[in-house]
Formats: sequence, C-alpha cells, structure tokens
Amino acid sequence: MNLLPINSYYKKILRVALPAIAGLSTQMVVSLVDSAMVGRLDEATYALAAMGIGVLATWALVSFFSSLATGTHVIVARRFGQGNFLECGNTLNNSLIISLLVGGIVAAIGASLAGPIAHFFASDDIVGDYASQYLFYRFLGIPFFLISVSYRGFFFGISKTKIFMISGILTNLFNVIFNYMFIYGSFGLPRMGLAGAGLGSTLATFSDVVFYLIIILLPAYRNKYQNFKHFKIDKEIIRGIYKISLPVSFQNVFVLIGFLSFVAITGIIGTKEQAATQAIISTLFISFLPLFGFEIAVQTLVGNNLGAGKYHLAKLYGFETAKVATIYTILLGIIFISIPQYVLNIITNDWSIIELAKSSLRIAGFAQIFYATGVVLANGLQAAGRTVFVMKAEMLTNLFIFVPLAYLLGVVFDFGLTGAWFAIPGYIIIYSSLIFYKYSSADWHKDIPVKLD
Repeated sequence: MNLLPINSYYKKILRVALPAIAGLSTQMVVSLVDSAMVGRLDEATYALAAMGIGVLATWALVSFFSSLATGTHVIVARRFGQGNFLECGNTLNNSLIISLLVGGIVAAIGASLAGPIAHFFASDDIVGDYASQYLFYRFLGIPFFLISVSYRGFFFGISKTKIFMISGILTNLFNVIFNYMFIYGSFGLPRMGLAGAGLGSTLATFSDVVFYLIIILLPAYRNKYQNFKHFKIDKEIIRGIYKISLPVSFQNVFVLIGFLSFVAITGIIGTKEQAATQAIISTLFISFLPLFGFEIAVQTLVGNNLGAGKYHLAKLYGFETAKVATIYTILLGIIFISIPQYVLNIITNDWSIIELAKSSLRIAGFAQIFYATGVVLANGLQAAGRTVFVMKAEMLTNLFIFVPLAYLLGVVFDFGLTGAWFAIPGYIIIYSSLIFYKYSSADWHKDIPVKLD
C-alpha cells in the first residue's frame, strides 16, 4: 500500500473535509464568545462558575443526541450514492420527526428540572441559582439543536459541507448579537446576565434552524429531494436511524465517562496535576477539530460509494482519508513534542502548570499520531453500519484499559501525572489496531441495519 495519499482522492477528501472543519471551528468560537461576554459581568465570578456547570450539563446531552446526525448522515449518504434523491428527502423528514419528538421531551423534562440539576453540581447556592437560569433557557433550545443536527446529517450525506460552514458562521454572528442584547440589556431590553447568555444561545440555534429551512426550500433542493411534497413516516428509516445512532451515543458516553474518570485520577495525584490535565485536554480538543472534519468526509465518501455498490472504492476512501488525517497528526505531534511549553501557553500563563504539563503533552503528542487512523476508520465503519463494533471497541479500550492503566501507573505505582498520561498511547494504539483490523477485514461493509436497496 502506498503510504502517501493518492492525488485524485485527497483533493476530493479535502473538498468535503475543509468546509466541515471551518464549520466546526465556529462552534468553538461560540463557546469562547459566550465565556468572554459573561466574564465581563459584575458578577463574573459566580456567573462563569455557573456557566461551567451549564456547559457541562448541556454538553453531556449534546454528546448523546448529536449522534442523530450520524444515523441521518449514513442513510442519506447511501441513498445519495444510489441516486435515490426522493429517499434522501424522506430520510431527512423522518429524522426531523425524531428530533421534534425527542427534543420536545428532553426540553420539557430538562427545563422543569433545571434548578435541581444546577444545585446538584454547584457547591454554592448563588452559583446554583445562576446555573439554573442558564440551564432553563439552554434546555428550551434542545429541540432546535436536534433539528439542526438532522439537517446537518442530511447535508453531510449529500456532500454539501459548505452549507454547514455557512450555518456555523451565521449562528456565531447571531449568537454575538443575541448575547449582547440579553446579557447586557441592550436596545431597551432587560439586563438578564447569565440567563441572557442561555436565551441568546437558544435564539441563535433557532436562527440556525430557520437558515436550514430556507436552504432546503430553495428550488435546487426542493425539486430534487421533494421533502415536503412526498412526506411520509417510514418506520424502517426511523428504526435504521436509531440502530445506527444509539451505539454512537453510547460510545460518546463511554468517552465522556473515561475522560472524566481520568481527570478524577489526576485529581488524586494532586490539584496542580489536575489543573495541568485540564490544560492539556483543552489543547488537545482544539487540535482535534480538523480530525472531526475528516470524520465527516470519510462517512460521506464511504457511504456514497457503498450506496453506489462501489465497495472497493468505498474502502479505499477510508484508507486515503486516514492517510491525510495522519499527516496532520504527525505534524501536530512534532509541534507538541518539540515546543510543548509554547503550545500550553495558549491555554494558560501559569508557568508552574505549564512546567508540570510539558512531559504529558509530549506523550499525548506521540499518541495522537496513531489516533487519526483509529478515529477516521472508525467513522468509515460507522458509515458501513458497524456502529456496534466501534462502540464495543471504545468501551473495551477506554473503560477497561485506559482508565485502569492510568490509575495503576499514576496512583498505585506512584509515577505521578506523567505515569497517568502514559496510559493514553496504550489506549489509542490498541483502539486504532482493533479498528484497523476490522476495517481491513472482508466483511467490514456488512451488517447494515436498514434496508437500502
């Protein structure tokens, strides 16, 4: 196998991946803008602490339900590869039904329990009160978020990632405007503080839904996919979306549990060590954003070609996308290994934390070289309907290898923070090996949970 990506393939990969990366980057900007605007309030100490609780709670929900995009993405990509455009539209319709039903239920329960949830995580009553106000408005926005997720999966499936990019830019713009209006009480509106940040973000998400609705009603999309002209509830599609999405949801839960456990383990080692870990994880999260774009690209290209019956080409796109992503992680790994202190300085200016975190970031930099293969090919397997296998691989390596090994090296053997972070390469290499083995097997594209013929 050629170690470098084939020219004709990587251009198409980048054509799908780059707009997705740009769109994902805007989501990070939204979070930073929210924090910056709330941080300028008189009650910033309480508000920022409360916002941290609110972001964590909503992130947990978002991580679980955002997998709805995967189910929609995979099925639409197949239908698109088949040239069955009416069924692409029908898949979107049924995905929207799921979003409305699930989103409505979650919003109703979440909004009614916003207070108890906030005070459960808050050690201070004032922080809890602020967090409950923020969460109330964020929970109300869950249906809009899930609807936008359904649209996102649809446009990913038909290779229109530029739509997602434009959506991200506009949502970020509206988020700034609405936050300014409601946080500070501009234009004659009441000053709502942190609650205004929650309301502003929800209204920005609603504007995202309006944007997608306008796009889907344009003649080019309305005539081709006929979403509303041939609307019908298809139980098979709904069942297929759930069968694809649920394992991905639980996979996200395992990742969340694993890394929360890891952070807790570093807290046992020491408070400074835990702070250093948070700085490293924040650094890695920013650096991983392009990989998420490659994930979207591989799901689209593998799904399209499987739908067209081009199984060899579908498999090849997985390997070629992994090569492109690996080039990126190698370059990033070199930076992390060579100048970790300068990278960490982006996150914190506390040099005691930077000094403590340097060695661990070097370890993470080495590990992530192998991460690209695992995460990209895992998404290729998801496009092939192998979501259960990917979920099991994540559960095995994260909860039964990564977490115990981190505790063993960091706490039991007393190797400290560096020892705990040595668990990362073990976890990533084993996970990537399992995924590579499955993707290389003869039956990688079987076990499709929805009939696509």
